[in-house]
Amino acid sequence: MLALGIDFGTSGARAILLQKGQANAVDHPDSIVAEATHRFPDVGAASSVDGWVDALWSLLGAITPAIRAQINRIAINGTSATMLLCDRDGDVLTKPLLYNDASGRSALSDVRVIAPGDCSAVLSATSTLTKAMWLYRQGVPSVQSSEGVCLVHQADFLAYMLHRQRAVTDYHNALKLGYDVRALSYPDWLMRAPIASWLPSVVEPGSAIAPIDPAIAEKTGLRKDCQIHAGTTDSIAAFLASGAYQSGEAVTSLGSTLVLKLLSHTPIDVPLFGIYSHRLGDLWLVGGASNTGGAMLQQFFTPEQLTQLSDEIRAQIDLRHPSPLNYYPLNSPGERFPVNDPDYPPRLLPRPESDRDFLYGLLDAIARIETDGYHKLAELGAPELTQVYTAGGGAQNLTWQKIRQQRLGVTVTVAAQVEAAYGTAQLAMKGLGQFKA
Repeated sequence: MLALGIDFGTSGARAILLQKGQANAVDHPDSIVAEATHRFPDVGAASSVDGWVDALWSLLGAITPAIRAQINRIAINGTSATMLLCDRDGDVLTKPLLYNDASGRSALSDVRVIAPGDCSAVLSATSTLTKAMWLYRQGVPSVQSSEGVCLVHQADFLAYMLHRQRAVTDYHNALKLGYDVRALSYPDWLMRAPIASWLPSVVEPGSAIAPIDPAIAEKTGLRKDCQIHAGTTDSIAAFLASGAYQSGEAVTSLGSTLVLKLLSHTPIDVPLFGIYSHRLGDLWLVGGASNTGGAMLQQFFTPEQLTQLSDEIRAQIDLRHPSPLNYYPLNSPGERFPVNDPDYPPRLLPRPESDRDFLYGLLDAIARIETDGYHKLAELGAPELTQVYTAGGGAQNLTWQKIRQQRLGVTVTVAAQVEAAYGTAQLAMKGLGQFKA
């Protein structure tokens, strides 16, 4: 079996084609058959359906025709809370509102009126529901004059371009729309909302939606029985690529910010800390995000300096002993998790004369914040941490890995795969069946 996963991110898109391994194989039995990358030429292409569709055709066209003709399944992930409105024929009615578009923030007050206070995922200026309520309030003429208006996420729209059936969504993308992932249904309060008629059908991520449209199969050279599967969000796809699948296993993303995701038997939703839970089969993916991270390190060090000084730290400092510098590294005041304080001050003083000691203090402080974050999740009902997989730009820093392992007290390894497209290909191939209670 060949399964294609396509990842749509903020700067471009990537495709990875996997071949299913032997049933008794171990240690990543699925092999990568082909890969392709498409960079958006400009911001306009990244934020338009034309740019997305061009990227989709480009990625498919980059796969050798002989291999493309053997693809059995396709799934697509997109950025969370990126949405638009279409009519019953799939024609676009509104321009996309991207994941970080807060132009509809004024409608957050409407969301607060209808949504329960513990519905963390929608109580945001950038949630899908806030965007939808804002579009409703705008009274867009094309929407008012159309029948069968449907809200679609980025991944839904791109899947529709392949199967040409009425768009459906998955319960990962639908979370920020207000879908109840515990009951697997839209809640009553949302069904009473003015945008209720726009709500798409929701299916489990990875489930088959429909075979590819015959005309699209002819155009692209894909096999006529190729199945299009429900996708997911970009962050969930990256988690799926990591190899974590048991309760207590987690993925820490060391990117511009510090993001923690932990598999749990029970969901946790705490709006105070911006914590909400994604459903993964029988398990739950609980997350929290701190404002500390790589963006702060880049204020002080070049990539070359980070590499050199990290090597010096590992060679010259006993990592079992925490740094005496009590830092809380932030670019500016304000923290979300594990402390929730919009005015929380950065602590970056005193700065020692040695750049080596300064970097050790920063890395050790971020490791302490990560540890406190997992402790906070445990306080809120998450399971005890058993293993951490690392993704993001900081994942390759061996010194940082050793510091974090000392502070966390569990095994810390680099994620087996870090490409979201890999996780989406696995989703198309296997669904969520490996996430068992």
